[in-house]
Amino acid sequence: SFGGRLLGSDPATDLAVVRADAADLPPATLGDSAALRVGQLVVAIGNPLGFQSTVSAGVVSALGRSLRSRTGRLIENVIQTDIALNPGNSGGPLVDSRGRVVGINTAIIAMAQGISFSIPVNTAKWVVAQLLTVGRVRRSYLGFVGQRRPIDRRLARARGLAIEAAVEVVAVEPSSPAAAAGLGEGDIVVAVEGRPVTSVDDVHRLLTDWPIGRPVRLTALRRAEIVEMTVTPAEAP
Repeated sequence: SFGGRLLGSDPATDLAVVRADAADLPPATLGDSAALRVGQLVVAIGNPLGFQSTVSAGVVSALGRSLRSRTGRLIENVIQTDIALNPGNSGGPLVDSRGRVVGINTAIIAMAQGISFSIPVNTAKWVVAQLLTVGRVRRSYLGFVGQRRPIDRRLARARGLAIEAAVEVVAVEPSSPAAAAGLGEGDIVVAVEGRPVTSVDDVHRLLTDWPIGRPVRLTALRRAEIVEMTVTPAEAP
């Protein structure tokens, strides 16, 4: 075993960068998680329940899953496999049949068998690059709290909205980008950049790769009337 030093962490993806106090360690070969296919053979390596260097094999069960992190934010494009993971597997690599790392094992569903999840290595590459260059992961932030709210069919029809639900604003943080743009409590956000949103998770998805400082257009219902506003995202605190 080797000592290590934490260089940075990202609770939103449950990933961290640790520098090992060791020399001449062979680097792992990183693959491309976007090239994975359902049914493909994969292998998880870890130390489940303290049993070191355990190898478990399985197949990719599904791609593009969403997994909620400890912060409550969604992690997108998660890999689902049927590998039996246990405590001690988390943080270990998921590799393909050629030994290339395609994911980082992260979670299982309690009381379930054959359902486990891994963070795609492409996501890990992006997170690691941010942690090493700026010490944190920079994400866009609007500054409002919302909840899902059903939309009355007659109102939706009258306003030309092809949705059954949207995001009701329940709080706006003072001095936030949303506050500066005029978004208020009770407003109902129906679209971001013209794309319908039916939950806060939809808003998060659309902002995942949105550049900080690049204006984003919100469409909302206010007192049953359509209003348009432009919000300039800041860096998430």
